[in-house]
Amino acid sequence: MPAVRLAALAAAVLAGVLQAFAIAWPWGGQPLWWLQIATLAILCFALRRETSPWHGALLGWLFSIAWLAANWWWLYISMHVYGGLHPAVTVVAVLGLAAFLGLYYALAAGLFVRWGAGTPTWTAAGLFASAWLAAELMRNTLFTGFPWGAGGYAHVDGPLAFLAPWVGVYAMGAVAAWIAAATAMLLLARQFKRLAAMLAGVAVFAAAGHLASSTLDAPGAGRLSVALLQGNIPQDEKFQGGTGIPLALDWYAAQMRSARASLVVAPETAIPLLPKQLPDGYLQSLRAEFSRGDRAAITGIPLGGLEEGYSNSVIGLRPGGAPYQYDKHHLVPFGEFIPPFFKWFTRMMNIPLGDFNRGGVGQAPFEWQGQRIAPNICYEDLFGEELGARFRDPAQAPTIFVNVSNIGWFGNTVAIDQHLHISRMRALEFRRPMVRATNTGATVIIDRHGVVTHSLPRHTRGVLMGEVEGGTGLTPFAWWVSRFGFWPLWLLALGVPLLIVLRRRRANGPSAPGVPAGRG
Repeated sequence: MPAVRLAALAAAVLAGVLQAFAIAWPWGGQPLWWLQIATLAILCFALRRETSPWHGALLGWLFSIAWLAANWWWLYISMHVYGGLHPAVTVVAVLGLAAFLGLYYALAAGLFVRWGAGTPTWTAAGLFASAWLAAELMRNTLFTGFPWGAGGYAHVDGPLAFLAPWVGVYAMGAVAAWIAAATAMLLLARQFKRLAAMLAGVAVFAAAGHLASSTLDAPGAGRLSVALLQGNIPQDEKFQGGTGIPLALDWYAAQMRSARASLVVAPETAIPLLPKQLPDGYLQSLRAEFSRGDRAAITGIPLGGLEEGYSNSVIGLRPGGAPYQYDKHHLVPFGEFIPPFFKWFTRMMNIPLGDFNRGGVGQAPFEWQGQRIAPNICYEDLFGEELGARFRDPAQAPTIFVNVSNIGWFGNTVAIDQHLHISRMRALEFRRPMVRATNTGATVIIDRHGVVTHSLPRHTRGVLMGEVEGGTGLTPFAWWVSRFGFWPLWLLALGVPLLIVLRRRRANGPSAPGVPAGRG
């Protein structure tokens, strides 16, 4: 293999690792929007020089394997440290997942080389952006979806953040991909003046966009005091009857009773037992505590039974109101449901796994003190189109999002920062605050502009007190995603390449009978 091609492959791997770092820098947790664009530009630079679609697909595949594996390497902790899976098998599993999902990006890269050869810079950049958008959407959708670490999350603090309430994270990522591709191709062609003009135009566009986004601010829905509980129960003890379970039951019950806030929130499975397994009177005493006065509570708890099935749920307790229940809709593969033909794999791990029932999309909010509070559990906040379903009826649209999570499975790693940026992106897209109560972090209050206003130190036990202002109105993103899902983005992702191919065929014209088509 020529040294030039080997260098391109090595550059793709290195750029992929740095792409993961751009989502949340491992030594600080901050997103680096410029690094995300730069690393994608490196890939585009190599693809523009490539002539073989198969070699282009290989470049894209290696880039995505490195990116995705470096992005969720912490799955190793859950499967090996807590699950007892052999280290070698765990490494193969993590890389295998990255390699499988990386096929979407390999397809995008190969098609870009195939259809982008000889096209003008701006057309080729549009082709790359649309192909990359299609790959991101496939990762979000197919096989229940696992879009953790999509490129757009690197821009939650960047100049493209103004796009979130208009088009959402995936279109933001597509714009970043267009900038990266155009930059790479202009550098390759040594058209430095055009590159400077393009970057200046992008800067003006971003500045104007930020001004336009200020018009989306709607009146607030009032303020609500909240107490967010972070138990920091060790993950290897959380479901142990002699240690973690009694600690969780005692500590969370005591904090829920003593917290002086309008809304008290405890994390996912803060109560780690089914109601029928709880000590006598435990749940009844909590219900009695919040059946009077001016306080309400939300807590995670498993519900159900052997006959009707189990659910990962949230219950709401409030005075004078009917019992509230939210059941998790988007379940975690291998954690909350076992895909067909994979029971052999889950049997190798010592983790409490099972098949849970799914709740519906767009479940009713928990209404309290003039707020419509919409819970979501764990990585459900990764799926903006599903949260968006709650905005179909503006009169019942949430004013506050509440995320309850337990990322203790992944240790004190960058997974905490990555999940925080996901929640912040949802706040930007919908202009709704997101309060997060987690077992180990990040327990925070995020305002409707995606800014963290209050936070607890991670991997500590404590209660975060603060106030949150509910949001009203519909962002453009909330309006269209609640009605059409991601179909507008699919049409864009598939329509642009189709138009480019048809335009090229029309420009080349049909070949005369018996005369072979030219290669130009």
